[in-house]
Amino acid sequence: MILEIVTPEMTLFKGEVESVSVPGINGQFQMLDNHAPVVSLLAKGAIRIFGSVQLEESVADLFTKADGTTNFAITGGVLEMKDNKAIVLAD
Repeated sequence: MILEIVTPEMTLFKGEVESVSVPGINGQFQMLDNHAPVVSLLAKGAIRIFGSVQLEESVADLFTKADGTTNFAITGGVLEMKDNKAIVLAD
């Protein structure tokens, strides 16, 4: 699946991932390839990216790596999953 993480300032990440876990307002949930379409508000927490992730040097310091995942902390936002592409508009 394709994941895109966008903030008001710039696109931080766009690439192929195995899966992604996000902090929904009703709790953490994970999406895999060909997940059903969904739109969700996001709460404060971390976006956890599973799979090999290549980050650009200009944004690499905004992400952390732990337990085989690449993580990005957010204070909220919106997620849209459609046609095997997840777009996160993060605060």
